[in-house]
Amino acid sequence: MTVNDLKIKLFADGAEKKSMLELYGNPLIQGFTTNPTLMRKAGIQDYEAFARDILAAIPDRSISLEVFADDFDEMERQARLIASWGKNVYVKIPVTNTKSETAYDLIRRLSQAGICLNITALMTLGQVRDVAAALADGAPSYVSVFAGRVADTGRDPVPLMAAAVEMVSIHPGMELIWASPRELLNIFQADAVGCHIITATPDILQKLSSVGKDLLEFSLDTVKMFHTDATKSGFSV
Repeated sequence: MTVNDLKIKLFADGAEKKSMLELYGNPLIQGFTTNPTLMRKAGIQDYEAFARDILAAIPDRSISLEVFADDFDEMERQARLIASWGKNVYVKIPVTNTKSETAYDLIRRLSQAGICLNITALMTLGQVRDVAAALADGAPSYVSVFAGRVADTGRDPVPLMAAAVEMVSIHPGMELIWASPRELLNIFQADAVGCHIITATPDILQKLSSVGKDLLEFSLDTVKMFHTDATKSGFSV
């Protein structure tokens, strides 16, 4: 299987403008996602300035921008404002606030108001079911399940994601995201179970060039890498 055989959409996850623009030049990348943690790592201090700058540079692909309030009234205010910044904006709403209070009422209200949403940080099928119900018959939306974090607990995320696909796919305009992948193989796993989208950081996306590579050739390249690095280090025993 080659990259061109994939049915799943590839979204880039990050908040560094240079990297985002480089990936924007790759036709395989069909959208972008960010979050406050990635923005903090990238050193962003002015949220709105960064968001408007990126939306001006990338006006024709989906870009997910997250609210950062913990109070639902303030989340709603932020969501409506962020949505106004561009027609390609999907506003990210966490499935709960930090008090574990569910955001379903807010999700339903915003979706029915025509705001495209990306509901984030889901990890259970119960959450998928309830979020899908809140988004049903509303604006186009994404349901983002953090399959990578599920895997970090020692659980196989594939059966969970396969079941989530069935829950989401019955709703027109709703797409399931396999979020937080840990390796390139996850792209093919997500594609195999019918996920609509997978988000991946640039370090994973750059490995796409290795897809289908001859394993003997890959083995030799690895041996050469070890030898070159040993030589450059001037090792001796």
